[in-house]
Amino acid sequence: MTAAPALSYDDTLHTLSEGSVRRSFDAFVDIPWDDPAYAIDKTDPRWSLPTVDALGAHPWYQALPEERRIEIGLWRQANVAKVGLQFENILIRGIMQYVFSLPNGSPEFRYLTHEATEETHHTQMFQEFVNRSGADVPGMRLLIRAASPVIPWVASIFPEWFFTMVLAGEEPIDHIQKSILRSSDELHPLLERIMQIHVAEEARHISFAHEYLQQRVPELGPVRTALLSVLYPITMRVACDLIVVPGKELTTDMGVPRKVVKDAYWRSDDAQRMLRDFFGDVRALAEETGLMNPVSRRVWKLLGIAGPTSRYRSEPVRAAA
Repeated sequence: MTAAPALSYDDTLHTLSEGSVRRSFDAFVDIPWDDPAYAIDKTDPRWSLPTVDALGAHPWYQALPEERRIEIGLWRQANVAKVGLQFENILIRGIMQYVFSLPNGSPEFRYLTHEATEETHHTQMFQEFVNRSGADVPGMRLLIRAASPVIPWVASIFPEWFFTMVLAGEEPIDHIQKSILRSSDELHPLLERIMQIHVAEEARHISFAHEYLQQRVPELGPVRTALLSVLYPITMRVACDLIVVPGKELTTDMGVPRKVVKDAYWRSDDAQRMLRDFFGDVRALAEETGLMNPVSRRVWKLLGIAGPTSRYRSEPVRAAA
């Protein structure tokens, strides 16, 4: 038995592009929004946060009356969707900035425009969910919303860092959604369908970012490689906090004590373990591309996100354990 030869970078992009053609989703075709089974009932206990969610697992949340768990859970799920669409809006703008100057015949142009199309459908899907939830959620923190016009320009100045940012935003969300789908908690069918669609298409988007960095990082000069090796873990941790950790509105609007939020994100031992688990795949990528060196390894550790690498991409945490 011999292993199949590895695909070239261009062949891999062609495969991803063909996947986008063969299997893609439309936000208003592939989700039965008006099916009564998909309606959002604000008394439905399935809106309680699952135990794989950092806040959902916290003893304070578990001890609440069911009505309050549902109220906080629906608000939290709506805010996660709002964060997701804001992040993907920034991603779409960065992709358009990057592909603007690509040469004719570039396979990156075709794949990335497929990805931008899919991300646009995701923003529609997430916003429709927010609208139907009735929750006036803010999404990302004010600082990142204010900085959002600047971030896409990184795609032209330092594209390897931009696609690091892409991974830093996509990996934690993908990890959380897969954990929820794999859990034994009963999910509302609307939330389950949204997650299924998002996970299915994000698999291609994450694959591209991995392939891009594997192709481009070895071509960087020593200065840019050294700089990116340090920026890489910092970007992972900062983006994770901006995307996963709820803003102050969870306290001011929903009455969750600040101490509980800090404990859930990421002060407790279980929360710290969850934080480290988000980055098994990207730690493996850092090792493969030479971005893990004595200096950057220390940065990973100082940020609290060092740990074992995944044996293969999207390895479930239970298998790694």
